[in-house]
This record gives sequence, structure tokens and C-alpha cells, in this order.
Amino acid sequence: MPTVSTVNLTAPFLLLLLWATLPTMATNWLSLARLPHSRPVSGAAPCARLRGLTPGQVGVCRAQGEVMESVRKAAEMVIEECQHQFRNRRWNCSTTPRGINVFGRVMNQGTREAAFVHALSSAAVAVAVTRACTRGELERCGCDRKVRGVSPEGFQWSGCSDNLSYGVAFSQTFVDEPERAKGLSAGRPLMNLHNNEAGRKAILHNMQVECKCHGVSGSCELRTCWKVMPPFRRVGVVLKERFDGATEVRLTRIGSRTALLPRDPQVKPPAARDLVYLSPSPDFCHLDPDNGIPGTAGRRCNGTSRLAPDGCELVCCGPGYRAGRAEVVQRCSCKFSWCCSVRCQQCKNTVTIHTCRV
Repeated sequence: MPTVSTVNLTAPFLLLLLWATLPTMATNWLSLARLPHSRPVSGAAPCARLRGLTPGQVGVCRAQGEVMESVRKAAEMVIEECQHQFRNRRWNCSTTPRGINVFGRVMNQGTREAAFVHALSSAAVAVAVTRACTRGELERCGCDRKVRGVSPEGFQWSGCSDNLSYGVAFSQTFVDEPERAKGLSAGRPLMNLHNNEAGRKAILHNMQVECKCHGVSGSCELRTCWKVMPPFRRVGVVLKERFDGATEVRLTRIGSRTALLPRDPQVKPPAARDLVYLSPSPDFCHLDPDNGIPGTAGRRCNGTSRLAPDGCELVCCGPGYRAGRAEVVQRCSCKFSWCCSVRCQQCKNTVTIHTCRV
């Protein structure tokens, strides 16, 4: 009679085996945005129960637990900013109703939409962690005190500069971990790593300087200045422009290594700040629940514009839209009241709205 042998599988091995057999997405950590704020996201036990994290990210969570609240905030920032930037496009960053695949399986494809989400995600983590450093919420970091001395413009570097180097380092450790765990010989990990770095560079290349004047009656005889990150909305705008100009690439072997080169040999190689993608995007016109694509049926569009991204012909995938009348309530007859408020009346107006046909 055959015997059945048993193997004592440890919990870490089971976790690794489960992760290896499931269709994984490096952006699954964005599901942290779905968690209630009352639920802890740090500590050995809570980290192990965070379903969207890879084993390596769980290790980061356990080792640097104080940063995980910033990671949760970053996940919320990604969803909000993505939906703002693509509010007038066919793909509008709509989220799935539940689960860890926040944007659906469409992120499994190496499209320019996936490229944008990866870049925005790595930038969001860097920004959220850096903000926490500046506010004194993290024990391991604070202001960037390396920015000192007198600038070529003649002002004195002082104050609390944003410690972006710490935020970028953590973003590289946490966001890049799933790709490095897979190895760097396949196209998709290389694509994701490139776009992750492009997201971080969108912050680095748009740093701003804030100053304070010192002197009699505000004469500004002396200025002290410090470096601050750009608003995250500005980062989103920059990455949206990179999305529109993204380069389609293919995996190419060069000697003993692999690299991503433009699919069209007439196109110049992408710079480190550019976004790259491997696969053409679906049209996003029709409902595809399996991939998390809601389609455009019922979406509002701009019926007065033909060629704009929010025009009905583009959003609705052709002339399939209809016009209707709706009553909206808007603020009107606003007056400034001393001091210091603005009082408005509520006015009802009838407007024409256009929606894609079902």
C-alpha cells in the first residue's frame, strides 16, 4: 500500500509559495488605500496580514514599520491623482470594487497606463515619506541639513529643506522590491524599474526654493532659503505629459545583458525621465470585467469639442452619444462680507450634458 509522506512547510515558505503561484502585480500594495485608518499597518503581525504586499515588502514593513502609515497615504495619493489626471480620458483610473488589484488586471499588461501608475506610485511613496520626515513624524529622518552655505544667487541656505534623499531611498527599497525579486532579465521588471525611477526624477527635477526675508521693514537685506518638493499635483502633470510621449520598447540582448530599446529603430532611446511601455493599450471602449475595464457607456463627455481628449467622439469611441438637459445648483451673486467671508446665493441653472450611449 503506497504511503503518503508529509512535508513540514514553515509559514514563511508557504507565504513565498503562495506569492509565487498567484498572478502578481507590483502595484498590489496600493490596496492599502482600501484599509480603514483604524487598522494598523505596522508591527510583525499586522505586516504579515497585509495582502497586497510581497514577501520582501512584508520584510520592509517589519523593519521600518514607522514609515508604513506614509505608504498607506501614498496609496491614497496615487488613486486620487491618477483619477484627476485621466478624468477626461477613456481610461479614467477607475478602481475595482474590491480586492488587491486596485486598477484591475489591466495593470498586468505592459501598457503605457501601467507605466504611468508605476511612475506615479514610486513618486507618491517618495513624497509621502519625505513629508513625514519634514514634519518630524519619523525617528530615522528629519530635515535635510546638508543644504548649507551661500548660494550662487547670494542667499543663505538655511531652514528645513525637504529630505528627499531619504524618501527616494525608501521608495527604491519598497516600490522596486517586487521587480528585483523577479530578476532583471525579463522585459516587464526592467520596464517597471525604469518607470519607477522616472517617477522619482519627476520630483527631483522640479524641486522648488522657498525663502524668507530678514531686515528692517522687510527690506530683505538677508534672505534665507530652503528646498521644498513640488506639489504632488505638479508631479502628476509632469508624468501625464511623459505618458502622452511614452516610448514603446522591446527587450534586446546586448552582449551578456538585456536592455529596453525603442521598437522603432528611428526613435531615439528614452531618457531616464521618460516613460516606456512594452505593449499597445486596449481601446478601453467596452466593458471587460475580467480586466477591470468599465467601458465608456454612460460616461459624461464634451459634446462641443471633437478633437479634445474629453470630446464625445473620442471618449465614446465614435459618434455614439446623446444630449440631455439637467438642472444644477451653483453659487451665484457672491459678495464679500467684512471681515472675512464670502456669502453667495444658490442659483438653479439648466445645462446640456452629453453622455456616451449604453
